[in-house]
Amino acid sequence: MSKIETAAQICRNGGRPEIDYVVFAAQYLRIRTKSGKIEPFVFNRAQRYIHEKLEAQSADSGKVRALILKGRQQGCSTYIAGRFYHRSSRNRGQRVFILTHEEQATQNLFEIVTRFHDHCGIKPSTGAANARELTFDRLDSGYRVGTAGTRGIGRSSTVQLFHGSEVSFWPFAETHLAGILQAVPDQADTESILESTASGIGNVFHKMWREAEAGTSGYIAIFVPWYWQEEYRRPVSDDFELDADEHEYAALYGLGREQMAWRRQKIAELRDPILFKQEYPANAAEAFQMSGHDSFIPPALIARARKASCPVSGPLIIGFDPAWTGGDRHAMAWREGRRVTKIECRTGLDTMQAAGWLKQVIDANKPARVFVDVGGVGAGVYDRIREWGEPYSRIVVAVNFGAAPLEPPPLDERGQPSGGPLNRRAEIWMKSKEWLEDPAGAQVPDRDSLQADACGPSYRYDSHTRLALEKKEDMRRRNVPSPDEWDAVALTFAEPVRPAAFARRIEYPSLGVV
Repeated sequence: MSKIETAAQICRNGGRPEIDYVVFAAQYLRIRTKSGKIEPFVFNRAQRYIHEKLEAQSADSGKVRALILKGRQQGCSTYIAGRFYHRSSRNRGQRVFILTHEEQATQNLFEIVTRFHDHCGIKPSTGAANARELTFDRLDSGYRVGTAGTRGIGRSSTVQLFHGSEVSFWPFAETHLAGILQAVPDQADTESILESTASGIGNVFHKMWREAEAGTSGYIAIFVPWYWQEEYRRPVSDDFELDADEHEYAALYGLGREQMAWRRQKIAELRDPILFKQEYPANAAEAFQMSGHDSFIPPALIARARKASCPVSGPLIIGFDPAWTGGDRHAMAWREGRRVTKIECRTGLDTMQAAGWLKQVIDANKPARVFVDVGGVGAGVYDRIREWGEPYSRIVVAVNFGAAPLEPPPLDERGQPSGGPLNRRAEIWMKSKEWLEDPAGAQVPDRDSLQADACGPSYRYDSHTRLALEKKEDMRRRNVPSPDEWDAVALTFAEPVRPAAFARRIEYPSLGVV
């Protein structure tokens, strides 16, 4: 008897067949393709990637808690539907709940599940089967579906497998999630997967995504770019030409002419390039952009730097942006010339722990300079570092974001400041932007969270035409997190560091290095 035949017999008997989801999908699940054909469910690239990420988390933690950000029609919902059918149709006591943003979407998702069941050659015994419920009576498992809109939906249930679809578009999203996520026990083999296209910033999905990126929640962030879809291509003629912006975009993501032709057509249909980025993002940061938000650092600059390759050169400079205890991030950035080599964030550190972390980094990396933001808790970190004496007191430099610029602004004919930055924070952000714009190029870590931070603050000019970056408290009112990672990068531009400081050997008595 073959492995598949054995699995079928076990399943009919109400037990658990040991058969991998990938194999199960290709052998027993059927999908309706975009052309309307009923075919075996063979994973596409996006589905394979999602599967690898979820299986890795499951192996590591024993459960799945994931957020998936993707473009339109990439097969994410189909993958989750099959994953949960595989689990619930083979195991006892597996209750599945699916919640979508609108009634039609609910029907569409449930049709995927019922199609799986109708075509499955090893389907379990079926109890209730209607438009809202599918139960497997001998296994005491099954499905229920719902549509976001009724505030209390899902609150009274206990489910092992939860799929939230298009969460960005849920009405009463925070209320729904507060109830439904509590319905999933914090136990092994439970799964909660939330997926959505983006819908601007500040909504609950965006906030959860940023927390997952920062590693401050139990969820992992999984992003799927649009250009992984093989069908997102359009035939081109010999005279098809890309403009300068399209050339740069194609080079950044390694796209061919047929993919760029598809992109051009889709932008024409949507009538808005920003909307294309939201509906068909190339990276997570651009997915959350809003057409009404004018960021000081343009996203294109960061996207280019993420894909650049620049040699390490010049002195090692570290920027450190401490934070309060709790969920705020302590962010540290390493820069050597044209390359930011590393970004690291930690949470839950008090003043002494933050100072201890910085001391360890200095001892291990021997930087030429370390610039620390001394606003708030940073002052305590700086004072503690200086108490340790040489070399720490020599190489660690305090930076007050709210202080006057280091370089005096130009004066108008009346002797009044005119132009330039308003304060130190605006000054160092200006220098970081100039660094990105330099024709010599710049390289930063390929991190969506870094791009989101860099492109987070808006800006304005005061009555003296001085640049003022959006305040962090104003960003929070827009439900945008503090841009900690780029604050740390910007701190590396606080003062010029001469090559002589790089060449000079620095004594580290605590390490026995002279």
